[in-house]
Amino acid sequence: MSVFLSIPEERIIHRGKHFFLIRDIYPVSPGHTLIISNDLKTDYFELSNNQLEELTQMIQKAKELIEKEFNPDGYNIGMNCGEAAGQTVFHFHCHVIPRYIGDMEDPRGGVRGVVPEKQKY
Repeated sequence: MSVFLSIPEERIIHRGKHFFLIRDIYPVSPGHTLIISNDLKTDYFELSNNQLEELTQMIQKAKELIEKEFNPDGYNIGMNCGEAAGQTVFHFHCHVIPRYIGDMEDPRGGVRGVVPEKQKY
């Protein structure tokens, strides 16, 4: 059973038809939010067309909820698909990570930083 299917209802900050939102318990930054599929889907590539449509809306909802509490200067939105990509929980989830000016010395290269020597180009 997926660890995400045992999340207590009180941790859920929003629920949609196909997904729910929680704050990450190991946040990269204040407001880091996860979008998690209600049904067990391994990763992004297993989502149905209806789920893909709702995912876009849920990213917007996560941004809206983050901005009610925090004042980020930018966002990283990411999904790890497969062990080689760093996925450790094999239940679809999307990270919406607020970014703040000064939270790292040089953020240029953004998500390319998953392979540190490739971040700068």
